[in-house]
Amino acid sequence: MSLRDKNVVVTGGSRGLGLGLVEALVEQGASVTVVARGAEALDAVGARLGVATIAADVTDEDAAYRILGEVRPDIVVLNAGATPRMGRLDRLTWEDFSVAWETDVKAGFYWLQAALNLPLKPGSRVFVGSSGAAVTGSQMSGGYGGSKRMLWFMAKYANGVAQEKSLGIRFQAIVPRQMILGTGIGDAAAGAYAGSMGITPEQFVTRFGAPMPPRAFGDRVVSVLEDPQYADGVVFGLNGDAGVTIMEGAGP
Repeated sequence: MSLRDKNVVVTGGSRGLGLGLVEALVEQGASVTVVARGAEALDAVGARLGVATIAADVTDEDAAYRILGEVRPDIVVLNAGATPRMGRLDRLTWEDFSVAWETDVKAGFYWLQAALNLPLKPGSRVFVGSSGAAVTGSQMSGGYGGSKRMLWFMAKYANGVAQEKSLGIRFQAIVPRQMILGTGIGDAAAGAYAGSMGITPEQFVTRFGAPMPPRAFGDRVVSVLEDPQYADGVVFGLNGDAGVTIMEGAGP
């Protein structure tokens, strides 16, 4: 798939991994709309990259339907998410534990429903941002790992609905397989784990191998979009060493 002139919506695209992806998409000639809450960050990315911006809370059901209905994107990337409070299970409140469920999962629920119910046009692709924590867990981040696994499941559920309704929409999960500094959640998680081990966050993240800064992440997502070998996969792992790996292929 060539990305030139494709309409792309990226939630949480004003900072971190989302911003790295927006930069990569713009370089490929895509027409990008960035959705985020912070007006100042949106103004900055809009001015620097020439992208359209919409200030909205991604957990607002009406916003999901309105934005997808107005932009009519070819590609949607659900990247926005909260940074949970880091801490051991015995030291968290339920509010701390459930932050990612009330933001990441709730937003995914509404945006996936909007994509299916509007619906998006045939041939559209929706990427759902997950995490390596969905594979191995993350005992210092409360319900975060479980929330990211739920988003992974939801992408698969959405594929089933799209097939039943003959919509021609493809839902795919993106799983960064390492902690990435400079991304909010990556800094918080690396700081928590490094602190418990008496080392620096920079020392801690070296265990993941080659780094994958936000722009390198964006380039890997672009390769998933452009390379036909990834057209029918369901779950893709991304990291600095291996690049893109297919974690789950298309179902029967």
